[in-house]
Amino acid sequence: MKAFSGVAAACLLLCALAASGCTGTTAQDDPAWNLTLVGDGEKVLSMKDLRALPAWEGHGYAVSTTGIRYGPYTVKGVPLTDLADQVGGFPAGGQAWISAPDGYLWVFDDEQVHGEGFITLNEDLKEIPSPDLTVVLAYEFNGTAITNEDGGPLRIVVGSAEPGVVTEGSTWVKWVDRIEVKTP
Repeated sequence: MKAFSGVAAACLLLCALAASGCTGTTAQDDPAWNLTLVGDGEKVLSMKDLRALPAWEGHGYAVSTTGIRYGPYTVKGVPLTDLADQVGGFPAGGQAWISAPDGYLWVFDDEQVHGEGFITLNEDLKEIPSPDLTVVLAYEFNGTAITNEDGGPLRIVVGSAEPGVVTEGSTWVKWVDRIEVKTP
């Protein structure tokens, strides 16, 4: 009987965790997640607002400096340049500061905001000539909302129209909640 009550307790615990959302939340589960854009003024966009903007769809694949691979994914989101347009546009020579609530910050220069200046690799991690790249604030991987465990609900992706293009993972900021457009 003790073995049964242990199994029953474990089942109840798993059900409680699932019901409380501890199995991974997504942007669709968290409508309170907002993105703050700062440029010529400040604008706050909800997940619904972001999904209403014209979407970019393509491929994303990254590798961290420690060899952890993210992807390959099909990606859906909003180009960083389109988000900058929401707060006055992206100035020549400017920077985009992308941050998350855990304190992580990545700064994209003017060249990178426009998809240039990245090292690209093939799936064997051999350097290849860079195809056209787009920096995207992604909200979907493989047709579903990005989970918290995958850096969602919003994650930066350096994406390509071509599958199998790998970029450096440190630029793929997780849990993005703020984007600041800085003028030179």
